[in-house]
Amino acid sequence: MTAGTSIEARVDRLESLEEIRQLPARYGLALDMRDMDALAGLFVEDVRVGRDRAGRRALRDWLDETMRVQFTGTSHHIGNHVIEFADPDHARGVVYSKNEHETPTDWVIMQMMYIDDYERRAGRWYFKRRLPLYWYATDLNKPPLGEHKMRWPGVEPYEGGYHGFFPSWREFWERGGPPDADVAEPAPFDEFIKRMRRDAEPPKIKVR
Repeated sequence: MTAGTSIEARVDRLESLEEIRQLPARYGLALDMRDMDALAGLFVEDVRVGRDRAGRRALRDWLDETMRVQFTGTSHHIGNHVIEFADPDHARGVVYSKNEHETPTDWVIMQMMYIDDYERRAGRWYFKRRLPLYWYATDLNKPPLGEHKMRWPGVEPYEGGYHGFFPSWREFWERGGPPDADVAEPAPFDEFIKRMRRDAEPPKIKVR
C-alpha cells in the first residue's frame, strides 16, 4: 500500500488483516472443540467440498464424519501467518500449524501449513479455500527421518506436499550451490507468496 493511499483505505486494510488473522485461530478452536457449525461458518456459503459437493452443510457433514472416525482428540497450534491482498476484498495466505492427534492406538504429531484464499462478502472475511500441505505426521516417539514422512497408523507412508508447493525447495537441492544470477529484486509487498510460487501447479495431496 503506497504512501498516497487514503487513511480510510489504510484503516480498512488493518481491520481486514486482523479479521483474517482470526480465521485460522477460530478454525483451530472450532475444530478441536468439534463445533462443526462454528467451523463451517468460517467459510463462504458456496465453499467447494471435494469434487462434487458444495456448501457449508456439506463441509460440516464431511468434517463431522472425518473427525469422528479418525481422531479421539486434536490440538491445533497456529504459527506464522503471511497475508497478501489481491484487492480490498480478496487475499491469500500461508499459515503454519503444529498439531497433535489422539487416535485409538497412537499419539500422532504433525507439522503442516495451509495455503488459504480469503474473500470478503457483505463486509465480513471468510475462507474461500484451504489447501493443507504436510511435512510429517508420526507417532510422538518415532521421529520421521527420511522420505514419506506422513505416517499414520494403518496407512502406508506418503508425501504430504509441504515442500512441493514452492519450487524453491526442489531448485535448491538440484543446483548444489549458490546460483550464478544476482539476487532478485524484492517482491512487491502483496506479492511475496505469488513470487515464491512462480505460477507452479499445486501438488496433489493425499487426504486421509
